[in-house]
Amino acid sequence: MDLTDVLVAIGEAASEHGRGLALLIDEVQFLETPQLESLIQAIHKTVQRSLPVTFVGAGLPQIAELAGDAKSYAERLFKFPSIGSLGDEDARLALVEPAAAEGAIYEPGAVEAAIEITHGYPYFIQELGYQVWTVAENNRISAEHIELAKGAYEAKLDGSFFRVRLDRATPLQTAYMRAMAELGSAPQKASDVAALLDRTSTQLGPTRAELIEMGLLYTPEHGYAAFTVPDFDEFMKRAVPILEVPPVGQRRRRP
Repeated sequence: MDLTDVLVAIGEAASEHGRGLALLIDEVQFLETPQLESLIQAIHKTVQRSLPVTFVGAGLPQIAELAGDAKSYAERLFKFPSIGSLGDEDARLALVEPAAAEGAIYEPGAVEAAIEITHGYPYFIQELGYQVWTVAENNRISAEHIELAKGAYEAKLDGSFFRVRLDRATPLQTAYMRAMAELGSAPQKASDVAALLDRTSTQLGPTRAELIEMGLLYTPEHGYAAFTVPDFDEFMKRAVPILEVPPVGQRRRRP
């Protein structure tokens, strides 16, 4: 039985018993093309038969494009809501409410500083909140506590969250990301990155495609690429202080 047969069979059984099936998959962008095609085809069949089957997938921004490339009808079959960083009010609540439950209070200046550092990125808020908790001396958290915790916060992200991404990169891939960081945190034009690396966009096309496939970059619009997580440009500057341009022809395969 293929995936379509399996989901149809489960959907029919669920319908007979007044139940439903929810299929939840994270990191959808890492599915191989045949796997994604099979998944979309299977969900399409359950929809055609009005079976109580639903699919919820999560991943990087390119999953809408990947799904469309896999099956042209995917854009009609699914919705692709974008979930980014928290707004200021939600970020404030994410900091203030857990602290309040433990009898601690964030001063307004501390909240502003924390949001500025984390950009509202949920995991960053969680990590900064933890580091602040370890340095706060009483139940009032001030902007000074945020500043005291910043070093440990960056070290934790650098040593785990960011580092595991960089460690998978080849020298040329590393140079590409470092060149992007040199240009700034905004999405960068492929030709501008290539110019910094003394190459053409065509020469660096495979490198850029590899970084997208690895989940390190995504393409917000044609000809541009951006890092998939905030502050990766600042990490690249800390991890690779000087942009070193590999000689043309120096490319190695990823392990």
